[in-house]
Amino acid sequence: MEITKDLFERVPKDERDLNKIVRPSLTYWQDAWRRLKMNKLAMGGLFFVIFITLVAIFGPMLSKYNYYSQDFAIQNQGPSGTHWFGTDNFGRDIFVRILYGARISLTVGYVASILNLTIGVLYGGIAGYFGGWVDNVMMRIIDILYSIPTMIYVILLMTVMGAGLKSIIIALAISYWVGMARIVRAQVLALKQQEFVLAARTLGASNTRILLRHLIPNSMGPIIVTLTLSIPSAIFTESFLSFIGLGVSAPMASWGTLTSEALQVYLIYPYQLFFPAGAICLTLFAFQLLGDGLRDALDPKMRK
Repeated sequence: MEITKDLFERVPKDERDLNKIVRPSLTYWQDAWRRLKMNKLAMGGLFFVIFITLVAIFGPMLSKYNYYSQDFAIQNQGPSGTHWFGTDNFGRDIFVRILYGARISLTVGYVASILNLTIGVLYGGIAGYFGGWVDNVMMRIIDILYSIPTMIYVILLMTVMGAGLKSIIIALAISYWVGMARIVRAQVLALKQQEFVLAARTLGASNTRILLRHLIPNSMGPIIVTLTLSIPSAIFTESFLSFIGLGVSAPMASWGTLTSEALQVYLIYPYQLFFPAGAICLTLFAFQLLGDGLRDALDPKMRK
């Protein structure tokens, strides 16, 4: 049989376009970043968090004032071009003290969140995935740690190490990951019976791969929300401890100590309370917006 052009039919343009690659393939994190950028509120929160972090790191270096120098000739002055946020009862520049306070408060928040993420996620994931006696032993340890207040850890550490930022960070490292571990364990218990876990196990995936590549990514929504809330919670914990004298020592100041100092004179000099309290509120609000956006972007169940 002779092959001629009459035996062939040109494929219509619409059918050719069906096989065209509309967009390049994206990895999990690339797709999450794409969807995060579409959330304007979350991006606003992200930019503010980056901004306040950079200002806390580099801002005091660019100022001619420091957080400890006292000048009683200019005490309790209101905001001006020289002192943007005014001065306190000792004549110290409040703006610079807020920047130094941001260093301490954000350091506590970030360290607590990192420990919360690494220890809590791995611990809770292992307990939920293996179950049985492993889960029982690991959860009883969590129950013991959870039953002891953070204040007890701090007081014991203060007795051995003395008051300061290091004692607070170690106390948070001991106790702050417990809540995250419980949430991750509950998520893993619910997900490990799903079909995609059975398929991965059938294909020969190891327990480590199933836990890190399948179960934990599918639990990212609750993890991110809990992680975001742990940062302001750690800031509040540090502020409370500093308020009762178990935090940073004078003349160093966190946002919490600045607020507690301003409470004594807020009726006369309200600006001394307004600025540190405003810094706390704006930072917490930014973390909330960022956490909601990350929950939607990182949760594989919400991918389109």
